[in-house]
Amino acid sequence: MGDKILVTRSSMPPIEEYFDEIRDLWNTRWLTNSGVKHTELEKKLCEYLTVSNVALCVNGHQALECILEVFDLEGEVITTPFTFVSTTNAIIRKGLKPVFCDIKPDDFTIDADKIEALITDKTCAIMPVHVYGNVCDDDKITAIAEKYGLKVIYDAAHAFGVRVNGKGVAELGDASMFSFHATKVFHSVEGGAAVFKDEENYQKINLCKNFGINGEVLEHAGGNSKMNEFCAAMGLCNLRHIDDAIKSRGDAVRRYRENLEGIKGIQLSVVQDNVESNYAYFPIVVHPEEFGKTRDDVVCALSDNDIGARKYFYPLTSTVGDPAGVHLQATPIAEKISERILCLPLFEGIGIENVDKICKIIKDLA
Repeated sequence: MGDKILVTRSSMPPIEEYFDEIRDLWNTRWLTNSGVKHTELEKKLCEYLTVSNVALCVNGHQALECILEVFDLEGEVITTPFTFVSTTNAIIRKGLKPVFCDIKPDDFTIDADKIEALITDKTCAIMPVHVYGNVCDDDKITAIAEKYGLKVIYDAAHAFGVRVNGKGVAELGDASMFSFHATKVFHSVEGGAAVFKDEENYQKINLCKNFGINGEVLEHAGGNSKMNEFCAAMGLCNLRHIDDAIKSRGDAVRRYRENLEGIKGIQLSVVQDNVESNYAYFPIVVHPEEFGKTRDDVVCALSDNDIGARKYFYPLTSTVGDPAGVHLQATPIAEKISERILCLPLFEGIGIENVDKICKIIKDLA
């Protein structure tokens, strides 16, 4: 790699492997509409994620919108402001109202203990977000949902391949969305997927993502959210190498922790019990009153050394514009973390020497 260290870098299979994967497309000319690669990737992902159905989509956002459309919900959805804007946008674009619940300060996921107080007679679903590979408290969330008859829809964009208590994260909730964007641990260049607990919903989403067409019958006004064969082929290639990619990321994360644990004013995400992480991101929280420097000081010091870092998530989803129908609640922990969070470079093959370089710059600021 060159001298510049980016905050992320897409994993890529050997180019010959990808060429071999797409070669037969020049014979079949079947490039989209659930071709051979699409069908095979869905099957392989079911095996890897230990689920019975995976519906591929053009991207994770469209998968999330399709999930909401399949469930035909009305009213309010309790979610977290500490997420990429896609989560909130999907809720609003489907005519629903997001209600924001604060997060936990140690793993940055939605605080399940604060959900019940936000439930009204208009609440129809809870949409928690697995953040940086950290998993939401599914036991508490499920208990609340069952008590009030609510759907649980997980935004699992950061959690591909994560397991908790030996169970695949895709098995949680009524549905989960995964993003296969080029920056993710597993990617298909662009892409995403929806997974449902109820197998019948797999058939419904296939209508939703293909204009609502069933054979020669137009059943409803669906959209166009299909994944093409070239993206599916990249997914097939990357899936063969996913375990190596996660291992490489894990090695880097452990080195980061060795370097940065114990530095006053630098908070690391808690390591969750019984969770097999995918090491999607490595966030730090910079507390200037203890560290002596602000997050922006750290960003500038890294940038001066050709190292990229990302304020992720900043600003909070709930503070971006003033979309109609958003219910703004006080979320002080999310606001504080958002003002101080910084994701350091992490990708397959980053190299221990680069992790050490990054950490030295941070430690020299203290």
